[in-house]
Amino acid sequence: MIGWWWVSAFQLAELFVSSVVHLLYGLYVYSSAVAGDLPQALSDRIFKANASLEVKKQDPSTTNVDDLPPIVLVHGIFGFGKGKFGSVSYFAGAEKKDEKVLVPDLGSLTSIYDRARELFYYLKGGRVDYGEEHSKACGHSQFGRLYEQGHYPEWDEDHPIHIVGHSAGAQVARVLQQMLADKEFKGYENTSENWVLSITSLSGAFNGTTRTYLDGMLPEDGRNLKPLCLLQLCRLGVVIYDWLDIPLLKAYYNFGFDHFNLSWRNVGLWGLVDCLLGNTGPWASGDWILPDLTIQGAMKLNSNLQTFPNTFYFSYATKRTRKFLGVTVPSGILSIHPMLFLRVLQMSLYRHPLDVPPPYKGYRDEDWLDNDGALNTISMTHPRLPIEHPSCPVSNDSECLPLQPGIWYYKIVEGDHILFILNRERAGVQFDVIYDSIFERCRKHILKKSTQTIANKGTMS
Repeated sequence: MIGWWWVSAFQLAELFVSSVVHLLYGLYVYSSAVAGDLPQALSDRIFKANASLEVKKQDPSTTNVDDLPPIVLVHGIFGFGKGKFGSVSYFAGAEKKDEKVLVPDLGSLTSIYDRARELFYYLKGGRVDYGEEHSKACGHSQFGRLYEQGHYPEWDEDHPIHIVGHSAGAQVARVLQQMLADKEFKGYENTSENWVLSITSLSGAFNGTTRTYLDGMLPEDGRNLKPLCLLQLCRLGVVIYDWLDIPLLKAYYNFGFDHFNLSWRNVGLWGLVDCLLGNTGPWASGDWILPDLTIQGAMKLNSNLQTFPNTFYFSYATKRTRKFLGVTVPSGILSIHPMLFLRVLQMSLYRHPLDVPPPYKGYRDEDWLDNDGALNTISMTHPRLPIEHPSCPVSNDSECLPLQPGIWYYKIVEGDHILFILNRERAGVQFDVIYDSIFERCRKHILKKSTQTIANKGTMS
């Protein structure tokens, strides 16, 4: 009995510390955005005339269709795109390294499926269509945000794109490519997997993560939440935030659940109570991002996703652990972000409950101990569950040249999960090394289909 009380007290203390650390970091980022935006707004007002002249010069009709394919940077969980959070950049300004980079703002907590649909319409234009069958099954509106002008309306097989995804953004890229191959977008019957020239993953969530169980997902099914956990507190906060529906706040940051119509204008007070109890909304249907990040959820997604023979794939897997006397422990303690240190330690000690069936046949705890505080390193290298996809480890980017399509080249990098986003100074020279190599690969070593076809024919001869 005394032991049970000690365990309960420890779990409550851990929940309190985790909640406070995450809340403080969220407030820090939010306040930084506001602080940076105020002088920017003042500057824009003063130089409004110059700004308007600048806009007039950028006429979309003058865009040359033979320009290089755009590089699309897709954010991860709790992320945001250009136009949100004021002057704060999710990718810490990496988008400035190339003249043709797009940074879409997708739902930060919406499911991988919904985010992939949003990304398509962000590029092509039009009103987001989540699909009639999916929308009915998940209890939300079929249609979402309207993009009156697509950010790359000429997008097709002759004008493909490069996608760079961080964390869950890597899975969004893969799901979108599969949707293109399966021609799932109504009114666009000519889509194909070749609309995507390359996918680069930064700490990509390919095979799920044991952190989801530490944060509150039940390891029994990977779908439901424990009664008291960090994710439950997060859920309550998101429900209240969306129900209040304060335009000024949502213009700054949006969790992406507008198509669930959670606003007080739509559901009233009793709707709020119902959603807080978990009877309605994305948490009732499971149509949100955390189930997709469990090992079971990732396997379900991966069972329908292919690695395509004409697409180039590259992955950077991050790690902040090492072996010490045969035990996996955090490495470079001072280099780990305070928000992630506790999770790095917990994930390196994680053991799947003995009374719960393993998430897949052949699961071993020791395979999942190395991590970056959010994802397990084994999950980030390449898709491997339920079927392992072709892969090739590299220690130096030049080792994989010339690049071959249809293979996941992966490199393991020392760093935590947010080393290459939000704060450029934290990563130091590594930031430039990583992003410069990504953009150089997209621009110099990955060729468009016409050139690639000629090269392949020459190789076959």
